[in-house]
Amino acid sequence: MVGRRLYALAFLEHGTRRLHISGLTAHPSRDWAVQQARNVAADLDTRMESLRFLLRDRDGKYGQSFHAVFEADGIDVIKSATSAEDERPP
Repeated sequence: MVGRRLYALAFLEHGTRRLHISGLTAHPSRDWAVQQARNVAADLDTRMESLRFLLRDRDGKYGQSFHAVFEADGIDVIKSATSAEDERPP
């Protein structure tokens, strides 16, 4: 397994600084990302109520089904800027 690339999906709770590594895979897909979202939501259970938003990158693997897992708990999903230049003041 030396040299094999694996992908991890991690969630960081800002307030508590808890890191949740939901899963590893060699072949990430939309279905895999949605399942990982469901897994972390189940693990967090009632603590989901204290979360207000999810900041994510713009990878295409995070589709509407991924968003729906969090939006069902009242969490706003926010996409990161497309590049650092987008965040510069005019």
